[in-house]
Amino acid sequence: MPLRPARQTPVRENWKCILMCLAMSLANCQYGYDTATIAGFQAMTGFLEVYGYRDGKAKSGWNIATTPQQLLSSSLNIGTILSIFLTHPFSLRFGRRPAIWLASIISSVAAGVQVGSSTLTGLYFGRILIGISNGFFITFANVYVAEAAPAHLRGPLVSAFGVWVSVGGMLGAVVNERAKEYAGKLAYRIPLASLYAVPVLLSCFVFFVPESPRWLLMRGREAEAKIALGRLRGRSFEGREGALEEEFVEMKHGIREDMEVGRGSSLGDMFKGVERRRTVLCCAVILSHSSSGVWLTIGYATFFFQAAGVNRPFLATILKSFMGLCGVLLGITLSYRTLGRRSLMLTGHAGAALFMLGMAIAQSVTPGSTAGGKAILACALMYQFTYTGFSNALSWPIANELVSSRLRVITIGTGTGINYIFAWLISFTTPYFINSKELNWGAKVGYIWAASNAITFVFFYFFLPEMHGRSLEEVDELFQNGVPTGEFAKYHCTSGERAREQASKDAKLIEENKNGDDGDDAKLKQKELVV
Repeated sequence: MPLRPARQTPVRENWKCILMCLAMSLANCQYGYDTATIAGFQAMTGFLEVYGYRDGKAKSGWNIATTPQQLLSSSLNIGTILSIFLTHPFSLRFGRRPAIWLASIISSVAAGVQVGSSTLTGLYFGRILIGISNGFFITFANVYVAEAAPAHLRGPLVSAFGVWVSVGGMLGAVVNERAKEYAGKLAYRIPLASLYAVPVLLSCFVFFVPESPRWLLMRGREAEAKIALGRLRGRSFEGREGALEEEFVEMKHGIREDMEVGRGSSLGDMFKGVERRRTVLCCAVILSHSSSGVWLTIGYATFFFQAAGVNRPFLATILKSFMGLCGVLLGITLSYRTLGRRSLMLTGHAGAALFMLGMAIAQSVTPGSTAGGKAILACALMYQFTYTGFSNALSWPIANELVSSRLRVITIGTGTGINYIFAWLISFTTPYFINSKELNWGAKVGYIWAASNAITFVFFYFFLPEMHGRSLEEVDELFQNGVPTGEFAKYHCTSGERAREQASKDAKLIEENKNGDDGDDAKLKQKELVV
């Protein structure tokens, strides 16, 4: 059942909530910036002079050994895996906003360690710290936006994850392109020092953002939750009688019912009853990031383009991020106006399989040729456009919708941790496939990821439901009632109707009490006049 018109407020009337959500999702910019810069370092002469070795066969005259290459990319994933042991206990005691502040502090320390280090060990340690802050940013920023956004805008706003990642990737690639001309350590220290911008800006923005009303309700702080919801909705409900009260009542009753069904929020609770289905689907959606093969373009893009014979690999990396940004903007528009998120997820993985296969074929038919390099670059750019725009960005709103409020942080955190275990494995093994000193497959590694995307497509086709336009409480109702995957879009939910009825009863009760008080005051005044 779709939301009633009074709650489907226009975009322009939700500008305040949109700005707050965009401010929180800025946290994802660090991920894009950091991975783009590190990928570029592996083809940057200034960096390789310090951490690499001379190689006459390489275009730049320098190369990097497989082990440092593995650890530089995979250390981030190790840190993110470690963060999953911290996100859940932190969320139980503190809110979403303090988590962002803590992550900002860790991120700043990590940037300082990497800038000041002259050894690989120092870089690895800084990368692990960045990974821990990254885990907090990804989990709490996206959870906050999912909980704070209006139901009809939740998809586009949570999908801003992809916008910020692409913007961060473009900024990182542009800074690398400019800094690579500097001699020695300055070439890579400038991009690393620029990383301070994200946590500093984010720490300032969070002061103006209220705590998640759903988290406050789970902590029993009802009055604060209502104030927070009112700040988020701003004036969007003006002239729409009872709409704000209706949303708050639905939210309050949904969380109360969720807490009554299961009072715990541990790993074991994620697999009890209907939660098992929700947990498996949520983890599968998050894990699709690794199954897509995106870590090939995230962790090794510049090095990969250079090895494939692409001229100006740093410029190619900028174009890659730009294509991702274009895809995200198109995907958000389509998901909001026409297509559901499930259809776009399927389109993204189908396109990813096709273009990964195209890269592999180009490498097999014309290895090392100019024409082959152009074909590989074209397929890589189209891969970034389709996967990032139609699958990667939309996976976060879907993952957050799939789980209940009570288990949202622990499930998203666990799914993120599992995803980064596989991301670590992929980052660690990819150099063996693409490095000229090892298997030297180059773009032929695309055969693996074409098959992986095909498997992901089949799984989502049969098991992933469409939740477009539903409130989080309606999604809870759908899973509680065991609605089959194919019937999610047309199932008639009653949680909104019950909330409207309860809000109407509460309003009448308040009015009656007010009238009763006015009547008592009138009688008292009459008595005084008689006397």
